[in-house]
Amino acid sequence: MRHTLPLAPQFYVTAPQPCPYLEGRMERKLFTALHGDGAQRLNDKLSKQGFRRSQNVLYRPSCADCAACLSARIDVAAFKPSRSQRRTLNRNAGLERRATSPWATEEQYALFRTYLESRHATGGMADMDAFEFAAMVEETPIRTRVVEYADQETGELVAVCLTDMLDDGVSMVYSFFDPDRARDSLGTYIILDHVAIARENDLPHVYLGYWVPGSPKMDYKAAFSGLEVYVGGRWERMRDPESYDAQLHPLSNDPIAEQVAEIALPDGQPLRPVRG
Repeated sequence: MRHTLPLAPQFYVTAPQPCPYLEGRMERKLFTALHGDGAQRLNDKLSKQGFRRSQNVLYRPSCADCAACLSARIDVAAFKPSRSQRRTLNRNAGLERRATSPWATEEQYALFRTYLESRHATGGMADMDAFEFAAMVEETPIRTRVVEYADQETGELVAVCLTDMLDDGVSMVYSFFDPDRARDSLGTYIILDHVAIARENDLPHVYLGYWVPGSPKMDYKAAFSGLEVYVGGRWERMRDPESYDAQLHPLSNDPIAEQVAEIALPDGQPLRPVRG
């Protein structure tokens, strides 16, 4: 009988490039590939350590002299909607949720283009064509759903979220919505409904991606009660948002090799050295 050891993930680091959140800073990412039978377990394990998924890659910011990006999640048991969030739920009571397999449609892409042109016309996704959009949605080695929101009266698609199912929660990979319905606060509504999805499935967390102190475009995440952020290798309940800073000193961050050595893998898999 032949025995084989599980293939250990190989970690890499990207070259520095301009930070999309804080002007004048450079970002760098630590990443590894998601593939094979162990992809779901690896995604579950590393999501708890501040990693995010993009198609078949898991990544985490690993900047040389900045540690501003903090992975954020909502503790569902501790979450209570604010008065403003309750109004948002009421305004969107006429929407129908449809959870489907990760399959891209022309209707989704049309809404995606409208959203980008209104909100992120100069962002990194601005030139994404229909084939690249389909890859973003469909190239997933784990349990992923496309959660659509449609107007019950007209059937019009007004919002979409690409959502990963984790063993301890739901992870909102990417969401977009009709920018002409600004009064409805659809971005907030999608998060609120994902709290409901987590509760319906007895899952304790909703992963929101990264919260970045000092970045106005990320301020909305701090408005959710029960928010936790991943700091110094552990999750903590968010303090006063003003108490977090960008930690600019070059000695604030461990070297890449030390960061990789601290990553816990499923089933005690060994770590392989980081590659540039």
